[in-house]
Amino acid sequence: MATFTYKAIDSSGRETVDKLIAADRASAIEEIYGRKLCPVSVEKAEEARSHGWLSRIGGVSKREIDAFTRQLANLLAAGVPMSRALGILSREASRTASKKLWATVHDQVSGGMPLADALSLHPSAFSPIYVAMVRAGETGGFLDIVLEQIATFRAREADLKGRVKGALVYPIILAVLSAGIMVFLLMFFIPRFSQMFAEFGGSLPALTRYIVAASDLLAHYWFVPVIGIILIIFGVQRMLTHEEGRRTMEGLLLRVPLFGTGVARFALVRFCRMLGTLVGAGVPLIASLRVAKEAIGNQVLADTVSSAIESVQRGHPLARSLEGCRILFPPAVIEMVFVRPVMWCHVSKTPMLLVISRGIMTFRR
Repeated sequence: MATFTYKAIDSSGRETVDKLIAADRASAIEEIYGRKLCPVSVEKAEEARSHGWLSRIGGVSKREIDAFTRQLANLLAAGVPMSRALGILSREASRTASKKLWATVHDQVSGGMPLADALSLHPSAFSPIYVAMVRAGETGGFLDIVLEQIATFRAREADLKGRVKGALVYPIILAVLSAGIMVFLLMFFIPRFSQMFAEFGGSLPALTRYIVAASDLLAHYWFVPVIGIILIIFGVQRMLTHEEGRRTMEGLLLRVPLFGTGVARFALVRFCRMLGTLVGAGVPLIASLRVAKEAIGNQVLADTVSSAIESVQRGHPLARSLEGCRILFPPAVIEMVFVRPVMWCHVSKTPMLLVISRGIMTFRR
């Protein structure tokens, strides 16, 4: 017998957190149902403490998340029920952290919670974009296809991030070395020359006086820039904890040359792929737009799509509604949507927005 900590919801929708003693997790779940409760999570008491610690430090690696996504997509495509597929993945997990996380998700889904809601309870492992795309798949009834798309997106984004990091290694090294050399000159080298200049007497050129003054300030008040850097980091972290602050930071990132364009293009690919898949599955356009908007991953860009959704609701064509979102939709994309607005291609029977997303990714490569 073991002690289990559980979180459940009663018939009125109120959340209950309690403990019980049972032989195993399955018996604990049966007893919770016997109490007329819907279990959300069931864990052993000692596992619950360790799982909370692991979720704070991000105990599941990105590679494990990618493997989980692709394996779950394959199992669902083969016709395996969701609960059984999650149980298989939790039993076959190689690490304790991932095994506990998959088991928790399995218990939550078995208790009646949608997969997207269950994943949203673990933000350290599943990003909001991931959850939004899973919710889109559940809405349209093609979860296996969406999971495969998520795995492909994550692989492409990881490849792009690797290329960007590789390209930035040399400039970063040069910047760090330059900053280190500059600090060394200002704190140790220039002061000796300033003493020599003082002994010689006479007036120094203006530029030399500025350099000597900067050296004196850095030597005597070195803690000021250090405190400034710490305050900037702390301020950015505080901004990211509030919705308005995150929106401000996301807007600033979009204004960064090249980087902002890359962020907007990846958001466009996610939006077009989700919208095309949803509409192709028969989901109404307004509902598809609302779900696809959540997959953008940038609140500033999502706000522009919200105005387009309102325009479509008023009866305007989709292409004309998207024209006001120039930061997200380039003129070429607007023109393609205008020619074949969220319809089927005559040749391949593929949703037009899926073709657009593939074209963007091909162009980026």
